[in-house]
Amino acid sequence: MIITTGEAEAPDIVERARQLARETGCRYVRRCGMSVRKLAAKAGDDTVLVVLSGNVRLSGPDGAVMEFHPGMGFIRLKRVLKGIPDPMLEAAGMEEGDSVIDCTAGLGSDSLVFSVKSGPRGRVVALESSLPLYALLKEGLRCYESQLEASDDAMRRIEVRHGHHLDYLRALPDRSVDIVYFDPMFREPLTDSAAIHPLRLYANGEPLDADSVREAVRVARKSVVMKESRFSGEFERLGFAVPERGTSKITYGVISIDS
Repeated sequence: MIITTGEAEAPDIVERARQLARETGCRYVRRCGMSVRKLAAKAGDDTVLVVLSGNVRLSGPDGAVMEFHPGMGFIRLKRVLKGIPDPMLEAAGMEEGDSVIDCTAGLGSDSLVFSVKSGPRGRVVALESSLPLYALLKEGLRCYESQLEASDDAMRRIEVRHGHHLDYLRALPDRSVDIVYFDPMFREPLTDSAAIHPLRLYANGEPLDADSVREAVRVARKSVVMKESRFSGEFERLGFAVPERGTSKITYGVISIDS
């Protein structure tokens, strides 16, 4: 993957791009007025992260383009601020000040909801094993402005880490975090929409494994939560209880930790 800027190459944007390249170990390549496709061909790399004013965009090998946006996380965040219950937070038993590890961050929508609930006294670590998604999320959370201060503050508080969740969990002490959360790619996709396709190009598609769940149970103080499609067999396979399946297409399985 290479990192570049928009065609204007404003000095502050160039510095952001260079900084992100240093942080991710990727190459910074000057735009020099070229199209993204021409720049990719010249650099010999078909994955290009474009740093923009107030945002960041990822261009892939098949022409798929993905721009950072909090998406449904922003809508859910506003509901949480109004005191409306969120099914994920309720499943986790989350309270203000709790610490969370989002093991499969993706575009950060769930991390954002966790962050606004945890508040300044809490901590949310967002793990992403895909380098392009990690870079997109890291810069997006750092620069995106939603025009809602509580949302922007929640985004800036999230700690984005690159790596596989099993490695990260194994390095943690017992009972060192309140909640561990998994949102693996569904075994049976609920949609083939254009919005989901670019994410699937980069996301880690491996199923959640029992070793990761065991490590999560070891380090969690309150709960381990997994999001999946409502009738998925993954809940039973991995030992998650589903308190109430309801009518939604997705639901949350929970392993509650005995205090």
